[in-house]
Amino acid sequence: MKRGILSAGGYVPYHRLDRSAVADFFGGAPGRGQRSVASYDEDTTSMGVEAARFALASSPFAPKPAALYFATADPAYLDKTNATAIHAALRMDTSALAVDMGGAPRSGIGALRAALEGSVPVLVVSSDRRSGLPTSPDESSGGDAAAALLVGEGERLIAEYLGGASATDEFLDRWRLPGERRSKAWEERFAESRYLPLGLDAWQRALEAAHIEAGEVERLIVTGTHPRSVKSIVRKLGIAPEAQVDDLTAAIGQSGTAHAALLLTSVLESAESEQVVVLLHLSDGADALVFRTTPADAKFTPARPVATQVARGGVLPYGKFLSWRGMVEVQPPNRPLPARPSGSAAARSEDWKFAFVGSQDRTSGALHLPPQRASRVGGAIDEMEEAPMADKEATVATFTIDRLAYSPSPPVVFAVLDFEGGGRLPCELTDVAAEDVQIGDRVEMTFRRLYTADGIHNYFWKARPVRG
Repeated sequence: MKRGILSAGGYVPYHRLDRSAVADFFGGAPGRGQRSVASYDEDTTSMGVEAARFALASSPFAPKPAALYFATADPAYLDKTNATAIHAALRMDTSALAVDMGGAPRSGIGALRAALEGSVPVLVVSSDRRSGLPTSPDESSGGDAAAALLVGEGERLIAEYLGGASATDEFLDRWRLPGERRSKAWEERFAESRYLPLGLDAWQRALEAAHIEAGEVERLIVTGTHPRSVKSIVRKLGIAPEAQVDDLTAAIGQSGTAHAALLLTSVLESAESEQVVVLLHLSDGADALVFRTTPADAKFTPARPVATQVARGGVLPYGKFLSWRGMVEVQPPNRPLPARPSGSAAARSEDWKFAFVGSQDRTSGALHLPPQRASRVGGAIDEMEEAPMADKEATVATFTIDRLAYSPSPPVVFAVLDFEGGGRLPCELTDVAAEDVQIGDRVEMTFRRLYTADGIHNYFWKARPVRG
């Protein structure tokens, strides 16, 4: 049975930082382009949920994943599996394994290859937030993003896996000790001298494993956390410029653990049938994966194309970026800090809290958000069925702007939402300026982090504008 990719989805946060804003603030030569920025209420787990939702929505007839692999170099938790929150938000079966594969950017492509060489349907989610000290290359060239690839077998593959190879060696390129804010890097020429032979070795052996000649490669993705090596190896592969894929670093930056899967997703969203696609990734070694798109790929309709998300970003002031990243401390609201979330209460309401599932009266059809035992129409008791609402759009019925409530990024925009098919909910809005909200605006739900207290992240759902 052929094995490969059944569906794909990428997530690029709405906010963008103009690289020129750094020079405007600190002086120096202005950079060009932008980088993507996760909002103050986003982390790698919440971004992973969004990418996974897009991937699963793009292939509604694909088999349910039997496992979830989550890769990130910036986990929201240590000593706790982050993949379980994604598992809960997607309402995956209890029998489905959910594990983290993290610590370094290479874990993203490592998780993908492990899934491709497995035997069960696996949802591979990779996510990252890249940061550095103000004015550093990492700050301006990094980016935040997530991607999800559903790997499995069958006739619905959009890309068949033909083979792959890895080349591993121990050398010092980039590193960050636990608890540190920034990564450090060794001298560029040294890393380049190690990456080039490793990359060429993985490239050649992957082509041999796939029984493909270099001249047959029609889409080439080369990425990695060492930009000098990436540029150097592209010149040595001898692939025509028109086959080389834009690595999106000018538009959104280099998103570390997520970048390889994000670029592969972008290619699959626009590729033609029967094209040979090679993904070469340089990070702590080299990994090369070879795919061939299928006729199903020509019919693949992504729920939220990567190109669309890249084009629809909103500019973020540099001062707010520094505040969100914890590089500067601004005056907080004159309100007490939020209380620690209750683990037992969260467990009792898991479907509501993580998957946004309400209840619907079987007799009257009345929707209840949050779920209730007693119906507000007719008063029936325990006559409810589950009502998943995460993918439903809503309309802003009314709203208020609260400048006193606790928030890492005040003011808070709080709205009353009316959902399609019924159901009303007071809900916080995100990814929108307070002055831009109007009654009648259309919104969609997004998984976010409300706040963190005593080291516990309080995840729930917010609403964001429907753009386009």
